[in-house]
This record gives sequence, C-alpha cells and structure tokens, in this order.
Amino acid sequence: MENIVITIARQYGSGGKTVGKMVADELGIPFYSRDILKLASEDSGINEALFGEVDEKLKKNTLFRRFKDVYDGDLISPESDDFVSDKNLFNYQAKIIKQLADRESCVIVGRCADYVLRDYPNVMSVFVYADEKFCFDRAMERNSMSPRELEKYIAKIDKYRGDYYKYYTGQDWTDARNYDLCLHSGKLGFEKCKEEILAYRKVRFGV
Repeated sequence: MENIVITIARQYGSGGKTVGKMVADELGIPFYSRDILKLASEDSGINEALFGEVDEKLKKNTLFRRFKDVYDGDLISPESDDFVSDKNLFNYQAKIIKQLADRESCVIVGRCADYVLRDYPNVMSVFVYADEKFCFDRAMERNSMSPRELEKYIAKIDKYRGDYYKYYTGQDWTDARNYDLCLHSGKLGFEKCKEEILAYRKVRFGV
C-alpha cells in the first residue's frame, strides 16, 4: 500500500490534535487541520474567510442541530445560487480530503474526515477522548477564563463538534463504531497514544 491516511477526531482538551501532530512528525508525513480550509479555498476560488464563517455560523445556529445534510460528494456548479452554500463549502473540504488520501500519506484532524474517507481501504480512523478533569486542566492552560466559564466553553465546543458531525454524516460523533481506534489520552498520555496509533497502523497495514 503506497500511502496511509490517519484521521483523528477528538474531544476538546483531550490533546487529539497534539497526538496527531506527534504521529505525523514521527512518520515524517504531512499534518492537516485547518489547512484544509485554505486548500479548499484555492481549489474552489471561494474566499477562505467564508469557510471559517461557516464554522462560526453553525456554532450559533440551533437549527442545524435538528436537521441533517449528509455529505453525498456532489459539488454545486459556480453558476448556481448555492455555490457558496454551507453544503458546498463542506463538499469542497471533502474534495480536498479525498485528494490528499489519494495522493499521500498524512494525518488529518477533524472535518469529518473519517466519514468522508470511510470507504477508502488505506485509511484508519482514531477518536481521542479523556475524562472531564483532564480536558478541563489542559484547557485551563490555554484559556484565561474562570473555571465556570471554561466548563461551559468546553461543553459548547464538544456539543458543536457533535452537532456538526451529525449534520454532515447522520451519525453520532462519539459512537465508537465510527472509528477503528478509540484512545483515552488521560489514562495513556500523549506519547502512548502515539505509540498505540503507530502499533495499530503496523498491525493493520504491515508498515
């Protein structure tokens, strides 16, 4: 198998992004997170700011939590009024994710990449989570909020990630059946999470 892609979904404060970067560095392969937005902008010709605005809009919009717009892979023509719709902006991100999976070994964090690439034989999906105290303590290191404010903020971010995943995939973000590997970073620590991902990669793909 020429290239292997590792997707990582993570709870806020669990360190999933950090673990993903550690894995990418260990393997010497590219690491993608919000870079996907820039690449999607370049591919579509749509202003990168619009991709970021969709994220912020969905965080504030309670309607999308009640509905689904499951990703089907179809891109909308530039001639259409819906060319810069939320759905099409997601579709362009998904297009980039698929191109990366076809082209190179890499680590991709977030963006429902596990679902977008669910039928790809060269992809392994990981979910990183931790207990509330671990996530809170890590978040406290990076945020200047009161403990109560931070608790609400963490809950809000995780709620948004779950709603976003449900909206575009129709599935539950924290359902272990959606992933190949689920890791409790609070118990394992980041280094052992990295080792587990590399071990699974070797067992599954032989490399």
